[in-house]
Amino acid sequence: MPQKALIVGGGISGLSAAYYLSKAGIRPTLVEKAPVLGGVIRTTIQQGCVLEAGPDGFMAAKPWAMDLIRELGLADQIIGSNDHSRITYIVKHGKLVRLPDGLMMMVPTKIMPLVGTSLVGWGTKLRMGLEFFRRPNGKRPDRSVYDFLMDHYGQESIDYLAEPLLAGVYGGDPKQMSVNSVLSRFVEIESKYGSLTRGVLAAPKNPQPTDPKSFLWTLKNGLGELIDKLRPSADVVHGAVEELQRNSSGFRARVNGDWMEADNVVLAAPAGDCAKVLGSLHPGLAGLLSDIPYTSSITIALGYRKHTFDHPLNGHGFLVPKLERQYLMGCTWVGNKFNHRVPADMVLLRCFVGGNGLALTDDELVAAARNELRRIMGLQAEPVLRSVARWPNAMAQYTVGHQQRVERTQAIVETIPGLHLAGNAYRGIGIPDCVKMGKDAADRIREEVLA
Repeated sequence: MPQKALIVGGGISGLSAAYYLSKAGIRPTLVEKAPVLGGVIRTTIQQGCVLEAGPDGFMAAKPWAMDLIRELGLADQIIGSNDHSRITYIVKHGKLVRLPDGLMMMVPTKIMPLVGTSLVGWGTKLRMGLEFFRRPNGKRPDRSVYDFLMDHYGQESIDYLAEPLLAGVYGGDPKQMSVNSVLSRFVEIESKYGSLTRGVLAAPKNPQPTDPKSFLWTLKNGLGELIDKLRPSADVVHGAVEELQRNSSGFRARVNGDWMEADNVVLAAPAGDCAKVLGSLHPGLAGLLSDIPYTSSITIALGYRKHTFDHPLNGHGFLVPKLERQYLMGCTWVGNKFNHRVPADMVLLRCFVGGNGLALTDDELVAAARNELRRIMGLQAEPVLRSVARWPNAMAQYTVGHQQRVERTQAIVETIPGLHLAGNAYRGIGIPDCVKMGKDAADRIREEVLA
């Protein structure tokens, strides 16, 4: 009898699992409670502008998303970010201050840009300079990103460098984030060199390729093209998985009140949803998954006629530190970051709001964003395009001890043959990470079938 596989969750992790299973000759059934597939990846076109409601690209340094895109025949649609114009600003005292050159996240690698910046004072600059002379002190237990960076560079560097940069990626609180999970490379550098700055400078330099790679990749007409290509990989059922049980042949799942059977199950939904599904099958595993916290976010797209836009756009956008934050966490100037996203006569801004904005209506969110853009950029222009996307509890948070929780989770999963986990709650939040986890789940199922 052909193997039956059930995938719970139709985001990029679940769809990647579906694609690689289907490629191996195992046609899966995918259950998604939302009316559309793709999770947080959602692209629309308005007035010629490509609007990404969720992520707008993925890291070029991780190969798994690019590998998938090429397999799907979308290689000719790949575009890179315009790194030659990649300038980021930080809001300080209500003004845009350029992030100094030579920072790797918050680690300084050039002296003069750090000396000349007004983002931090002379006491912090001196401390960041003296950090170069720290000596290694061996491996240490997991701690918060805040404690880790406070030890190296001090409070002001966290407030105006690390916190806004990390919030822009993870949407979380450095006092809660696990440094081993979020900044694992810097933990390794600290263990070997003591000084983060000295360790980064000592790292071997990659030779410059003939065609310089971009920091980020995306698809010309939006990442929604990736979802469209993956959609045919599974038989899709829209509804909720209410319960998962073991039976003599594998599993049975109650979906929309009816039972369906499967030899293998890939849980690729948010960890909290997976915990509800697993409640009767394995309460201990359900408890571990329910302990993984999530944060919420909102994206607001505002489009303007270029001839009415009254602020220079030099760079890719700005970030707002928590000390200065009202609703806006940051803003991307889309046309500068990626080509082919905005018509020549338009300007598109992509604003990011934290979970505190969920209580506002769409009109109130747009008004709040415009008020802050007016305060920060002096922007008076009236948008001719607006779009709001809400993502409640969409971003998994890797809090202190996360690696140990994931290891305990994996140890339990290995005692339940045919059960697999994938998604941004475990070993990476980016699109390439999620693609890899979906592929890994599919590969394990294929190996079990062929064994």
